[in-house]
Amino acid sequence: MTAALITGRFGVRRAASVLAAMLVLACSGPALAAQEGDGYARLLARHVSAGRVDYAGMVRDRGEVLAIAAGFAAVEAQTERSWPRARRMAFWINAYNFFTLHAIVDHFPIRGSWFSRYPQNSIRQIDGVWTRLTWRVAGRQVSLDHIEHRILRPEFKDPRIHFAVNCASLGCPPLRGEPYRAGTLDAQLDDNARQFLASPHGLRVDGRTLAVTSILKWYGDDFVEQFARLAPGVRDPRQAAAVGVVATYGPPAAADLARSPGVRVRYLDYDWALNDTAASPEAPPR
Repeated sequence: MTAALITGRFGVRRAASVLAAMLVLACSGPALAAQEGDGYARLLARHVSAGRVDYAGMVRDRGEVLAIAAGFAAVEAQTERSWPRARRMAFWINAYNFFTLHAIVDHFPIRGSWFSRYPQNSIRQIDGVWTRLTWRVAGRQVSLDHIEHRILRPEFKDPRIHFAVNCASLGCPPLRGEPYRAGTLDAQLDDNARQFLASPHGLRVDGRTLAVTSILKWYGDDFVEQFARLAPGVRDPRQAAAVGVVATYGPPAAADLARSPGVRVRYLDYDWALNDTAASPEAPPR
């Protein structure tokens, strides 16, 4: 893409940043992993606050979004496969979260049907967002579902992935304002689990009932092996796993309840409204 075409497409204000990013990629070669460049980190730091995203601002920085996408595409398959497990896992979590942002930027502002069961601004108003939209990443043409269900879950088998990937909705675990990194991955995953369970979308306590995110119902089987044994008095394996997760990552009072006999579990309604900084404060889930 020539400088004239870039300037015509993005305007003078962002053309320089796009050209600079492309020059870095060209000079650094495919070994430059997108997660290790400064572009994605800057994008998150500039537009993510307390788990919410300034999508209007990100749209204005669309040239940078495209440059970051080019960074993910520049990583060669054999290079990605040669990395240690933690580096690969961080890379694919970052890819999932970045391309979710990319999908929102491409369709923002989202104005869905009034007759949908989901909020008008929800990611679920984008047809095929998880299955039909695809991008080039590390030698593969991938959708969001491909990254989550064919790479992250089966290859890494770490249930904390569900507290790291973000679906651009208020009901999701919070989007971090920084990329995931191999050297800090375990700490980041644990921290995100704790942050989520400290929020009303992740966990609420009602008497002796733990009202937990529906993620622990939809993907409960992923948590059973590691966490169900922590709640031997709960018969249902998924509910036992949910109790074990709260005992491990929940706030102190909730964790104490999870470790006590006779605790019950129910699942919270999921809030699919867009996690936009411009959105109104959300009502607590039921």
